[in-house]
Amino acid sequence: MKDVKVYGPGCKRCEKTEELVKEAAAKLGIEVSVEKVTDPRAIAMAGVMSTPGVSVDGKLVHTGGLPDSGKLERWLSA
Repeated sequence: MKDVKVYGPGCKRCEKTEELVKEAAAKLGIEVSVEKVTDPRAIAMAGVMSTPGVSVDGKLVHTGGLPDSGKLERWLSA
């Protein structure tokens, strides 16, 4: 199972990012645990300067804007 965190204040882009992560995981047949991190301090400590941010298994892989679905699939497959 992959541990995915979506960092952001809960805006529409953050919600869409969570949805995209789940869709990519379902397409690949990979189980994911998605955690939404909304605490500004935790977001900053993770190194996210622009939201939404995404980390996979503790590694920050994306910040700012909606992630590309192809990239999401690569991150989840790694």
